Amino acid sequence: MFESEKENPGPVSPPIGAAALSGRVGAFPHLPGIYIFRDESGTVLYVGKARDLRKRIGNYFRSGEAVDVKTRIMLAKAADLEYALTSSEKEALLLEASLIKKYRPRYNVVLRDDKNYLSIRLDPRDPYPRLDIVRRFQKDGALYFGPYPSARAARDTLKYLHQLFPLRLCRGKKLLQRDRPCLNFSMGQCLGACAGKVSRDDYMKMVEEVALFLEGKTDVLQRQLTQRMQEAAEALHFELAAFYRDRLRNVAATIEKQHIVSDRFVDRDVLAICQEEDRTELVALFVRQGVHSGQRAFDLKEAKGDKAELISSFIQQYYYLGGFIPDEVIVPVSLDSETVLAEWLSEMKGRRVRVWAAQRGDRKHLLDMAEANARERLNSRSRGQKKDTAILGALQRLLRLPRPPERIACVDISNIQGRHAVGAVVVFENAQPDKNSYRRFRIRLKDEPDDPAMMSEVITRLFENDAELAASLDLLLLDGGKGQLNTIVRLFEQIETPEPLPIASIAKERDADIGEKGKGLYEKIYLPGRKNPLFLHRHPDILHLLQRIRDEAHRFAITHYQNVHRTSLLTSALDAIPGIGPSRRQMLLQRFGAIDAIEEATLLELESAGLPRNVAQSVLGVLSETESRAVLEEQEEKNDPEEGLT
Repeated sequence: MFESEKENPGPVSPPIGAAALSGRVGAFPHLPGIYIFRDESGTVLYVGKARDLRKRIGNYFRSGEAVDVKTRIMLAKAADLEYALTSSEKEALLLEASLIKKYRPRYNVVLRDDKNYLSIRLDPRDPYPRLDIVRRFQKDGALYFGPYPSARAARDTLKYLHQLFPLRLCRGKKLLQRDRPCLNFSMGQCLGACAGKVSRDDYMKMVEEVALFLEGKTDVLQRQLTQRMQEAAEALHFELAAFYRDRLRNVAATIEKQHIVSDRFVDRDVLAICQEEDRTELVALFVRQGVHSGQRAFDLKEAKGDKAELISSFIQQYYYLGGFIPDEVIVPVSLDSETVLAEWLSEMKGRRVRVWAAQRGDRKHLLDMAEANARERLNSRSRGQKKDTAILGALQRLLRLPRPPERIACVDISNIQGRHAVGAVVVFENAQPDKNSYRRFRIRLKDEPDDPAMMSEVITRLFENDAELAASLDLLLLDGGKGQLNTIVRLFEQIETPEPLPIASIAKERDADIGEKGKGLYEKIYLPGRKNPLFLHRHPDILHLLQRIRDEAHRFAITHYQNVHRTSLLTSALDAIPGIGPSRRQMLLQRFGAIDAIEEATLLELESAGLPRNVAQSVLGVLSETESRAVLEEQEEKNDPEEGLT
């Protein structure tokens, strides 16, 4: 229980102020725990942990320049301070990470993108293992390789692995037997295990080769391939010998392309941080089995604290959210909680993990590399922000807006002949996507094509149900022409807003003055009260910004439409399966959470959920066929110029 006047204090009036808060320090115990600063409205500003609460809190109220600028700003806003005791510093660390994830305080290190990076999973216990891409590591006995710094890197790696090691591509843990192998076998991308074209022993040899390759044990793999090639040649199996020869050459070519940065074949994450004025950039460099496999940069924005405090908080958040835990975490400075962090990471990984402040050797070389990248990313962001500010200022002058459009929202509609119609709103803040402010809508009032009316419904619901977001906007951009613009202008005459919200629409249309013989389509910007559209070909930076916002809204709307369409098809298919009534359908959805999970479930998992074996087999068969049909229909819709996605 938090030690304060209330567990969750409401508005505090008048503000207590830093001076009054400092008077509470004497009441804090010399024990481990967490502490929380709140503002006047009770919003959490900062969550911290301490081995000694009184000593740690007292540091906030030191006089002079010892307290950094961000801390002074946070204290100026603080109106309440509370704490909770824990039995140990490690428990305080876990509670702090949990509360940061729950409250997302402004002055903490908060990783906005809490998705786990993609990794490759291989389970040697399966009768015929396959390679899968997953986001979460589980203690299930399978082998996990990664994480990969981008989805493209993971999928490119998987594609290359399938070319090099043609394991089965069919979905599902259980291999379904076929009379004839699939097309992948004919293309040399599968061994044809489903049709008995390869023995399980030979298949498992290839699984072993994949594991060696991904673990970085390429010298062992090369020796094995060389030996098997020689054995096949001696037995006069020349086609098999050529098969091993080609794989050996491909492995050797891959090794030559790898950037080896360490002769110690361990997994390492190297963390470097660069701070300038009010900006902080952190770079995580990933080393897997001695090979530099990529990096990720994190803009820590308003997070407060010195380098040691920020890195410690980052480690807590990043690995608490499920990031792959390496053998070593290399940091630039010694951390006060270095020992407890290492113990916590070791417990989660299941074997020893070291948190190491690098000072010399190859660790220092890796740290220097990461710090150079962090410095460059910080400078690059600074240059980009200056350019974006200039573009927004030019856009303000061009559209005659009352202030620079720091927050721009764009609305788009996606449907096919009115079916499964959805709306999407994306928001850009300072010319960059603010994905926390994205919104999606199912169209309720229209079931026939009518983009202006659907757009009107989306904007009405946005202003009614999310007034705070709507009030924060400086410009509303519509994906459409005059029809959409005029409809929304009339709508705004009926909506009561504190101040008028500027509106514009962007449409790709043919220029009527040039006619059909013109050079193509032109981007036109329509404004209320202006008869002729604006052409921005003389302002390419402004045009590219508006196009980027419009394209992002289009992507977001289409993605939502495809999910709605696909779910509708699969749900209808579930209803049509003999033996699946309303109760069983509800039971399946409650057990698996979504149609996708039911589709990917094994026969055993469906049976354990309570389905008879014959019904479970029908579910797998029907959903597999429906999934293929949904993908084909979506592809046809994209390619159909008359009935494509709007």
